[in-house]
Amino acid sequence: MKKNLFELLEMCDKACDEITKVNVGSVTAFSTPLKEIYRKELLQFVTYISMADGVVGRDEFEIIKKSLYFENISDEMLRRRIDSIRFTENYATTRPVALKYFVLADAGRKIPNDPNHYQNAQILADVYKLLGQIIIACHKENHERETKRLTDYMRMVELFLKEYGVYYIGTQKKFQVDLDSVAKILGKGSVAQNGAATEKKPAANISKGKVSPDEIDIDKLLAELNSYVGLDSVKKDVENLVNLIKVQRMREKMGLKSTDISKHMVFMGNPGTGKTTVARILSKIYQGLGVLKNDNFVEVDRSGLVCGYVGQTATKTMEVVEEAMGGILFIDEAYSLTVDKGENDFGKEAVDTLLKAMEDHRDDLVVIVAGYEEPMNEFLKSNPGLKSRFNKFLYFEDYTEDELVQILENMCKSKQYKLSKEAKEAALEHFRARIEAHEENFANAREVRNFLESAITNHASRVVKIKRASKTKLCTIEKEDLEK
Repeated sequence: MKKNLFELLEMCDKACDEITKVNVGSVTAFSTPLKEIYRKELLQFVTYISMADGVVGRDEFEIIKKSLYFENISDEMLRRRIDSIRFTENYATTRPVALKYFVLADAGRKIPNDPNHYQNAQILADVYKLLGQIIIACHKENHERETKRLTDYMRMVELFLKEYGVYYIGTQKKFQVDLDSVAKILGKGSVAQNGAATEKKPAANISKGKVSPDEIDIDKLLAELNSYVGLDSVKKDVENLVNLIKVQRMREKMGLKSTDISKHMVFMGNPGTGKTTVARILSKIYQGLGVLKNDNFVEVDRSGLVCGYVGQTATKTMEVVEEAMGGILFIDEAYSLTVDKGENDFGKEAVDTLLKAMEDHRDDLVVIVAGYEEPMNEFLKSNPGLKSRFNKFLYFEDYTEDELVQILENMCKSKQYKLSKEAKEAALEHFRARIEAHEENFANAREVRNFLESAITNHASRVVKIKRASKTKLCTIEKEDLEK
């Protein structure tokens, strides 16, 4: 069921009344009513997002006035309220007081016959996120500082909801946010009425065997990404990018100018750090956001682009481009196209062909180049056009030994194995030694996979000798199985 911002706010108002009625967490001990606290905190939040550039501008002020029911008070009084707001250093990591009571009410099923299906905290979280997006969307220019503030704050809120088991995404939600109604907050009327740039409706079958953007759950994809071990900075960068794109779509619906966001990216990191996995998720996110027509994902390296004869490389490269059209072309170890090559090498021809394709098909193709950090920096310097095409960089850090063991345990679980306590300790020592050795061939998660495959083979050789082996023995990897 879709609800616009004002309907969601009304639902939060009623939730405050119900929480107060049953006195969740002794909320009535406050001298200030819960409804007043939650409204004050919303004003504080939108001011925090607006103040990322140092000032609450006129457009932002109007949004605050309309969206938070301040139209009945004078501009001067509202401006005084905003100017009186002060932020502590830990504001962005401090959970809103009202949200705590919403979470307590939902987690403990405190409201009898709750009409919101015990998703009050999720509804309030959606209000925060939508208000932040609306504030950012009203800017005439793209403001990454506001977007970063929103992303960081919402990450804190979502982690809080997850901690108490009251975080919902996609079809789990009983109430969906109606983004199309956002234009009305600016007094623009509906998109169709005001003649603003409308969102293109996808064709019935965008590409054979692919799903429609309407079927893609962005929140679920982000949740999948967030479920992976490590990758903290990458997760934040992807969330920032998603927020930027969503806001630009909202601005288009409002008839405002949208900022052109470069979609081509550089992934820097060692092997086995998740670059290909993240690129695949990103292809689906881009399709779901309407940035790309489909989730085509073509992965190549130098051998997939370069031939040994004049003229053939350009043809081979364009064939790969055509295959990836409408989606993502992922080039692994892209630096190999230019590093330590002689004048007669055809890697340069592949780069030149790619640059032209990226220019000619800027709306239909996303190119992601990946590889080690230092060689990739040299790669970008090798051609004047490369640096200007790529301005979004994601850095994939090596995994720690604890993260590698966590990955190992996840892999074991997926194969219905488990590590004994001694095996887990041995694995930790093994990965610590490998990391400290600083060997160039260390392949992070790929090494974990090989490590597990070897352990499973050793386990089989050991267990096959046991007569009538129990289920536990068939599933448990011991320390001796890890020793080669």
